[in-house]
Amino acid sequence: MLSIARRSLRPSLARSIFAPGATASVHTLPELPYAYNALEPYISEEIMTLHHKKHHQTYVTGLNAAEESYAKSSSVQEKIALQAALKFNGGGHINHSLFWKNLAPAAQDGGKLESGPLKTAIERDFGSVEEFKKSFNTKTAAIQGSGWGWLGYNSATKKLEIVTTSNQDPLITHAPIIGVDIWEHAFYLQARHSSWRLLVYKNVKPDYLNAIWNVINFKEAEKRFAEVAK
Repeated sequence: MLSIARRSLRPSLARSIFAPGATASVHTLPELPYAYNALEPYISEEIMTLHHKKHHQTYVTGLNAAEESYAKSSSVQEKIALQAALKFNGGGHINHSLFWKNLAPAAQDGGKLESGPLKTAIERDFGSVEEFKKSFNTKTAAIQGSGWGWLGYNSATKKLEIVTTSNQDPLITHAPIIGVDIWEHAFYLQARHSSWRLLVYKNVKPDYLNAIWNVINFKEAEKRFAEVAK
């Protein structure tokens, strides 16, 4: 299972998270593959800017600091104490690096699942694309507190499965195909907008989950699926 998770990550990032005894590397904030306002009206420019520049950057900064402290420490007790920071900040970096690529503007095929292996597998494992989305949204909305909803590939069963993780825990039991951030910072600020061009979610998770499928990058999901379902 661990090898699946590693194949889904940038090699240097995977090494630092799964083998913290390795030499620390400096992680950086990845650039978005689209403009901050490109996902409107489904995700606002304000949310994308804060989510990327502030929240993700915080995880990157925290991960670098934790790895540096780990590399310098000669105490087993101190290394154990750093595991929580490595897990939280490393998971935040992993999850968000996947999440940005998970999204695409609606005007650039966001939300469009074309016929192909991924669609066939979804229909096989969930009955239909609509039933998959319904099940995904129900299970993800049920997360208590903060976390992530995932469509993951189980290498043991050779099937797609819906999985949730708490806080910033990365998905390591399955190969991540699609991940959705359910932390409130991913959608709550959209309550401020009353403009006709933006949807308003406030604290209503189901509204956010229903809308995000309009900007899911199924082409990226198809690529991930092809890499692991060989």
